[in-house]
Amino acid sequence: MFHIDTYFLDDAPSARVFDVFEPEKITHDVVVFYVHGGGWTSGSRANHHPSMMALRNLGYLCATTDYRLVSPGVNSKVTAFDQLADIRESYEAFIKLAKTKIASPKAVVFGSSAGAHLASLLLTTLPGECGEKFTAKEKWHLPAAGILQSTPVSFEPWEDIFPPVWNSMQQAAGVRYEDAPACYKALSLNNYIRKSNPPLLFLEAGNEHMFPSEMTLELVKKHQELGIDSRWYKFDTAEHGFFYGITRRPQKEAFETILKFLEDIGKK
Repeated sequence: MFHIDTYFLDDAPSARVFDVFEPEKITHDVVVFYVHGGGWTSGSRANHHPSMMALRNLGYLCATTDYRLVSPGVNSKVTAFDQLADIRESYEAFIKLAKTKIASPKAVVFGSSAGAHLASLLLTTLPGECGEKFTAKEKWHLPAAGILQSTPVSFEPWEDIFPPVWNSMQQAAGVRYEDAPACYKALSLNNYIRKSNPPLLFLEAGNEHMFPSEMTLELVKKHQELGIDSRWYKFDTAEHGFFYGITRRPQKEAFETILKFLEDIGKK
């Protein structure tokens, strides 16, 4: 038997909520916290219930979270900074729950596309370091590792950036790049590469058209130079955001790669 619990963090349950997938018997000290994608403006925690259920069936305690969404237009009331604060709040609540069931949980934060962007900042920075308004209620529980799929390494524009992606990024920043370039730097994963980073597993699509896979490969090389066991895999027949289920061949291959990574993190 198993159960899924839904946790509401405030009076806006459609945005500040996470689902917990608990197996009948937890057999791993690794716990998985998932952040959905959707271009910062859409998406739902429910999109990745299948992969969380698959991990739960293998004895992993998992959660998948929602967060407030950016409205179309540069002047949205919600920005990526707010979204980062939201997922930090959910993550802290999930870790508090996990500690009632596991003595020393090793948290792996998993994200796809825009969710990978937000997850990457949670993974590599401390609360408030990016400029988000969040204060931890307890001592911050550092993630043990991260899994990132279709990840924007930089929030600053790169050569030949896909125009719809750049439009979405500017909406998420809440201000035009030319008006506040420092804001974009603060939202860039590559601004926080250092020896204290946890190991990251990058799952890249052969048909990726939004975020250049070469940028994540370069990041992994920098991590390896720092002695961090980050890894990079490309699935040739996959497309952007392909890991939404475990039925197609590249999805099954990615899942096996994820399981090996989780196993290795559990041994550390």
